[in-house]
Amino acid sequence: MTADTGPDRTPDGRYVVVNGRRWRATDPQIPEDVAARLRSHLMSARRAVAAARRSQDPEAERTARARVQLSKVALGERGTPWWEQSAPERRARWREGLAALD
Repeated sequence: MTADTGPDRTPDGRYVVVNGRRWRATDPQIPEDVAARLRSHLMSARRAVAAARRSQDPEAERTARARVQLSKVALGERGTPWWEQSAPERRARWREGLAALD
């Protein structure tokens, strides 16, 4: 991995490879400004998970994990694979996710 290119990808571009492990890549059709907002929501939710765990608050942790899931689905990293969705389905996925997170 280099700072300029990011993590290695599989030849089909569907997965990134980090330390030999494959992870589903973000949907490349998401406009960069939208993807940045979704990543911001994801990182905020991950911080909330950590804070909830530190404070031993199971309800807050469940809520934060649900936000992580929603962010990952909107980014195309979970749920129906983005390469199996039509362009309108892909747009709807990230628009609905962003609407729920904003």
